[in-house]
Amino acid sequence: MSDAPPDRLSTDPKSPHYDADALSRDVGVRFKGVEKTNVAEYCISEGWIRVEAPKSKDRYGNPLTIKLTGKVEAYFRNEKKD
Repeated sequence: MSDAPPDRLSTDPKSPHYDADALSRDVGVRFKGVEKTNVAEYCISEGWIRVEAPKSKDRYGNPLTIKLTGKVEAYFRNEKKD
């Protein structure tokens, strides 16, 4: 794995953009210069993130997400594990 996080990443294991190796390195996301800790999915090239709505759930019990657009920066919080 490279030293840069993937362009698109999701925390949902059912998503095609899920990457357990990248998530194990603790990916951090800054959105419009502010650190976000509740990001469910992001795309750097398209400039959006999905955050979970506080109390809303869909009919299957999964949290609803809200898509926000703006400048997205992703980085690894931890050093690369060998």
